[in-house]
Amino acid sequence: MIKVLVSGALGRMGRTVVDAVKNDSELELVGVVDVFDGEVAGLKVETNLESALELHKPDVMVDFTRPDSVFKNVMTALEKKVSPVVGTTGLSDDAKEKIRAAAEKFQTPAFIAPNFAIGAVLMMIMSKQVAKYMPDVEIIELHHDKKLDAPSGTAELTAKMISEVRTSHKQGHPDEVERLKNVRGADYDGIRIHSVRLPGYVAHQEVIFGGLGQTLTIRHDSMGRDSFMPGVLLACKKVRTLSGLTVGLDKLLD
Repeated sequence: MIKVLVSGALGRMGRTVVDAVKNDSELELVGVVDVFDGEVAGLKVETNLESALELHKPDVMVDFTRPDSVFKNVMTALEKKVSPVVGTTGLSDDAKEKIRAAAEKFQTPAFIAPNFAIGAVLMMIMSKQVAKYMPDVEIIELHHDKKLDAPSGTAELTAKMISEVRTSHKQGHPDEVERLKNVRGADYDGIRIHSVRLPGYVAHQEVIFGGLGQTLTIRHDSMGRDSFMPGVLLACKKVRTLSGLTVGLDKLLD
């Protein structure tokens, strides 16, 4: 049995993770942590992560907290030789490099995924393939209005994967003028990313490719937070077999 502690257990994603872990025969839910007191899945919520890690001695800590706290949580887990499985987005490249160094120092593998939905991972893989033949592309990501960071980690990783196989270039008319600032979206190596935040959405993304006389759209929709659970559970089961820092659920798929 793999012992799992959930950080951010009272949040919407945290509660879903708690239920998924508790119902998996290969995993044991040993602790739940949040900044608030409470109870979830019959367990008392603890507010001190370090103490909870020392008390329960989990193998894995799943973190779905906030961008302003996730880095500290991950470093605390690694120091305790607990493998973090991170779904919280907003970590900078510098923070990821520090996590990579800590994972190697403490010889404790760490895993970060901007999206745990297997369909979203397949969308990114397919987008990278398409970009070899249709290099003009824009990304539209749509999330609920409570999401704290923009663009989404999924959109940013999609753009990164696409940029690996296409030549960087400016899209649109060479003399294009933005009459409203940032109306063309963020620019990632010439790829435009647009973020939508509205109530009613969960997590959605379109990758739109344009070519001579044609377009190709790859879209993924998460209708509920349960869509992320197969990926979270897979990461919990595989993270201890990895080394250093691994980023992206695609690394765990056959």
